[in-house]
Amino acid sequence: MTTKLLICDDSNMARKQVARSLPDCWDVEISFAANGAEGIEAIKAGKGDVLLLDLNMPVMDGYQVLEAILAQDLPTLTIVISGDIQPEAHQRVTSLGALGFIQKPVNKDILTKVLSSYGVFCNETAISSGELEISNNPAINEVVTPAPNAVVKAQVKPIATQVNVSHVDSEPQVDEPEISLSADMRDCYQEIANVAMGRAGDLLARLLDVFVELPIPNVNFIEVSELRMALKDIENHESTSGVCQGFISAGISGEALLILNDSSFKDVASLMNYQYDADMGTELELLMDLANVLIGACLKGVSEQLDIQFSQGHPEVLGQHRKISDLIANNANKWKKTLAIEISYSIENYPIKCDLLLLFTEKSMKTLNNKLAYLID
Repeated sequence: MTTKLLICDDSNMARKQVARSLPDCWDVEISFAANGAEGIEAIKAGKGDVLLLDLNMPVMDGYQVLEAILAQDLPTLTIVISGDIQPEAHQRVTSLGALGFIQKPVNKDILTKVLSSYGVFCNETAISSGELEISNNPAINEVVTPAPNAVVKAQVKPIATQVNVSHVDSEPQVDEPEISLSADMRDCYQEIANVAMGRAGDLLARLLDVFVELPIPNVNFIEVSELRMALKDIENHESTSGVCQGFISAGISGEALLILNDSSFKDVASLMNYQYDADMGTELELLMDLANVLIGACLKGVSEQLDIQFSQGHPEVLGQHRKISDLIANNANKWKKTLAIEISYSIENYPIKCDLLLLFTEKSMKTLNNKLAYLID
């Protein structure tokens, strides 16, 4: 009997990856939804005996989809496939009725094992939702839940109050064909950032023992001079503090910026069991520790997906107690264009806000685009 399968994810690249990772010889009729609202309508239309669901989506996210399925008693069996790998995220989706939880990027063997363990798929035929027996199989959790990562404090000292980024792109300018960012490429970069963001968010959640609220990454290919305008959503009247760290790989270079609202320091210090004293350099130490966790994990997430290795420079202090526009002002004179990936982390039940920016030089785009091209096909 043909199983009607619905893949619900806002990323076209992710939908293709999931579809390619389905078990071989599975008799399925596949439908796609680009957000949770579309997913609910598809289930109501009978297109989702089995639902493979992302969490981080616009219009209606995965949590809201699960809540709607419960509230409306919709006939579907859900497995979550997400870049948000926090233990709390796993617990929340299973409490809302999800059968299993698989981390992105999806692995075919793991997906097949999860589907088989819950009886959704077997080697000979797929079982319809009415015939499925749901069981709690602890072995699945061992497969799909990542092991905690060790968090190591950065043993670094601030070496500047304004970052100089010329070391990551100091070659003479050469006329090259104009580079643009297509909709498909933007989708790829956003999905790569989404997975990397989840890795970093998981480390932060474990470090602070909190639930980190993850956004949809914002991707732009813009003039560096326009960066301040692109950051208008996080620009406010409150002062901020920031750290910058350069990175480089074969044909790729750029900088990662971590910016923390100054009002967040006391809460972060409390969660990290620091004795807060602004006069004793506590804020700078906290800023460096957060930068070490978020920048390091995010770059590692990107490098693993693209099969590259980044070399990272020493963190440098952009400034303390200043506006975001002042912190990034120096960068406008270094590069012409940048691929800017903005990730805004917030902590549930705490007024903590920090923003991570990955800024890739224009010259890096050729190498990055080549790396991503195969993911689109």
